[in-house]
Amino acid sequence: MTEKKPMLTAAQALDFLLSAVRPITETETVPTLAANGRVLAASQVSRLNVPPMDNTQMDGYAVRAADCAGGAACLPVSQRIPAGVVGTTLQPGSAARIFTGAMIPEGADAVVMQEQCEAGKNDSGGDVVTVRHAPAPGEWIRRTGEDIRAGAEILAAGTRLRAQELGLAASVGLAELPVKRRPRVAVFFTGDELAMPGETLKPGAIYNSNRFTLRGLLENLGCEIADYGIVPDSLAATRDTLRRAAEQNDLIITSGGVSVGEEDHIKPAVEAEGRLNMWQIAIKPGKPLAFGEIRSEGREGAFFLGLPGNPVSSFVTFLLFVRPFLLRLQGVADVAPKAFSMRADFAWTKADRRNEFLRARINPQGGLDLFPNQSSAVLTSTVWGDGLVDTPPGATIAPGDTVRFLPFAYLLH
Repeated sequence: MTEKKPMLTAAQALDFLLSAVRPITETETVPTLAANGRVLAASQVSRLNVPPMDNTQMDGYAVRAADCAGGAACLPVSQRIPAGVVGTTLQPGSAARIFTGAMIPEGADAVVMQEQCEAGKNDSGGDVVTVRHAPAPGEWIRRTGEDIRAGAEILAAGTRLRAQELGLAASVGLAELPVKRRPRVAVFFTGDELAMPGETLKPGAIYNSNRFTLRGLLENLGCEIADYGIVPDSLAATRDTLRRAAEQNDLIITSGGVSVGEEDHIKPAVEAEGRLNMWQIAIKPGKPLAFGEIRSEGREGAFFLGLPGNPVSSFVTFLLFVRPFLLRLQGVADVAPKAFSMRADFAWTKADRRNEFLRARINPQGGLDLFPNQSSAVLTSTVWGDGLVDTPPGATIAPGDTVRFLPFAYLLH
């Protein structure tokens, strides 16, 4: 009898997946305004200092600090400098009215905020200001290059661009950015019991929720999606869809049909059209996760990831394995999920030999509450919850224990 190999742990499975990735090499240049969510193909260097000149952080008065050392100086106001206006040299014994972001005039070495000043008129009707503060040199002045120095790298290759990275690129004048092309991902769903919302459910049928969940997750990751819909439960139909999907896509994702029943055709279909490199991992939910490659004439072929059919299993395995795989495919180096140590305000006494991922929610006291039904078919737990409690094999949890928590907020994009 052949000895059954032990299943890979979650960490082993992820390492195996990431080691197999062939990153996308094709790039394109897109407007910075259209680069949200894309992965930067080359590092970006600033050609200028930010800010490009000394400027004021406050509305107030630009002065020479030495003129205000007494803490109650009355100075004539020689000029008014809004943002975008270049003032004239500030003469000793005078002040300039200045507004946030405006360039510091030559000769000034401090800004006094307007709350510490009192505007008035002199006997001739001219503007004066009483400065009731002794400023230090440099007070409320942003120095040239304080944020970014010309020649400095501001964004590294492999950065997944968010709103703040786009703002940073714009701040140094980058109107376009080189990015990796979007991953092309094919999806299809197996199961003769599946129906689409809007159709009348026949006896024994269920609506195909996974199609909507997985498509939404792929859209969040910026993928180009080829949706082959619901494929009949037959080996021939499954093989045909795999062949067609492999022709133009980087990755094929299926949902359902990865168990070992007579109507589960994914495993033999993948083995017939390519190869299966991984089958089943020691996690709950999500044990029947498959990974392989599908051959294609004239190109390298497509990677294959077969997800379980149960909706929570499909959702969890996507977050833990498909998401980092897709990010690494685009050249992102750090694909580890954000994890936080948090207090469990619940008890979990059902130790499992597998690594279990429990749906939990952050409560007003800053601890975690557990969804009462952890079945892999209860999709409401993913809507109710804020993330996953990563429970090691054989572990139980008592109230007050510190647990490893993976927030959905960092896993859904």
